[in-house]
Amino acid sequence: MAVTVIIGDQEKEKASPVIAKTELVIRRTMDGDYMIMDHKDVDIIVMPKSMKVVAFPKDLMSDLVYSTETRMFKFLASKGLIDIGSVQAGSIYGSLQARMLKGDSFDTTKMTILNLQKWMDEERPYFEFVEKFEDMVVDRFTDPSEEESTELGEIPHSDKKGNLNPMPGNSHHWMSYTYE
Repeated sequence: MAVTVIIGDQEKEKASPVIAKTELVIRRTMDGDYMIMDHKDVDIIVMPKSMKVVAFPKDLMSDLVYSTETRMFKFLASKGLIDIGSVQAGSIYGSLQARMLKGDSFDTTKMTILNLQKWMDEERPYFEFVEKFEDMVVDRFTDPSEEESTELGEIPHSDKKGNLNPMPGNSHHWMSYTYE
């Protein structure tokens, strides 16, 4: 089911053009919260009733996810949508939450959703670069170039290769058992 977010008065919408449109992978929960699933690292929930924005890690919590959440809340604070002093850990591991500020002229929830899309648009080139880089690394290992590969049997076999000692155990203790 599609969720339509309109910024501005609905009665005035018929007379004047829509101020802003947004296209996100967004779902609405039974209690009216908005779940935004577009970002690669985090899922974001905008809670209009409790006036909160919460970011959850998608898969695993890491420094990358924490920095993503921090960038998101700094962006929202720079737009005047959240109280930067209210950013804190959520009740779920790896989540961060912040309190939305009450707006007089526009609906804070709709403005937050619109600005989250702008933030994700700024993040998108970075994720496209990471995806292309990972694909390049996989291609390099699965289909190496002629200079980076050898045919089977091209390198002759020898008993000892590399710097690993074939003798098991610690080599500096090899004679300790002979002195009793």
